[in-house]
Amino acid sequence: MSELTHLDETGAARMVDVSGKEVSARTATATGRVLLSPEAVAVLRAGDVPKGDAIGVARIAGIQGAKRTPDLIPLCHPIAVHGVRVELEIEDDGVRIVARVKTADRTGVEMEALTSVTVAALALIDMIKAVDPAAVITDVRVEEKTGGKTGVWTRP
Repeated sequence: MSELTHLDETGAARMVDVSGKEVSARTATATGRVLLSPEAVAVLRAGDVPKGDAIGVARIAGIQGAKRTPDLIPLCHPIAVHGVRVELEIEDDGVRIVARVKTADRTGVEMEALTSVTVAALALIDMIKAVDPAAVITDVRVEEKTGGKTGVWTRP
């Protein structure tokens, strides 16, 4: 079990000690989609969502989600999040979400980027559910990460 960094010698889950790692600039980009009905897409494009500015609320929720990641993911390190950018693009079949998170710390921000996308998607669904109760969150994934000993990784 010594190969699995998040398990101790007894097999119990543990938080990895990153205190010996070098601080470095790190980024992560994650994406996801919310699939919506044509009616919901039309309402978003027209800015006529009954609850208000759905895209703006989802953007702020995504930023907040990145900042609160260690409160939600049990073994995720609390790190200094230095920047979060969340973009939502209305497409013909829903909304595409892109989150870019930056830090200068001892561990990466992939989980923060993934949480940002997911929380933005949940907030969007909360804002649009009266129009489209069948909305679907899909394709949440890391697209790229930089920094640390592994350097740059980009989804093939």
